[in-house]
Amino acid sequence: MNWYLTVLKNYVGFGGRARRTEYWMFTLFNAIIVTILLVLGVSVHALLFLYVLYVLAVLLPGLAVLFRRLHDIDKTAWWLLIGLVPFIGSIVLLVFACLPGTPGPNKYGADPKAAAL
Repeated sequence: MNWYLTVLKNYVGFGGRARRTEYWMFTLFNAIIVTILLVLGVSVHALLFLYVLYVLAVLLPGLAVLFRRLHDIDKTAWWLLIGLVPFIGSIVLLVFACLPGTPGPNKYGADPKAAAL
């Protein structure tokens, strides 16, 4: 839960680097919350606005952590646009999110994994 809150606190931090752990923990907790809110919204239609409100609220933090994740593997954030290519684009982004970050500093900042040790 700490990783999730870290991403939310840095919700417009598009610079720097994000470890795989930070990205995937945010994605995991985000998926759990979205699923719960969607089930509640479908069962009680009056609560559907909570789902929409949450999705809009985490849009920027989600983009920011993906930008930083791409920076960690030494890719520019423009690679996010490959997600617009049907099917193939999302697979490429998934592979990028799974790749280990470049060891040591790169042009986007210091290695967050080395800083955590």
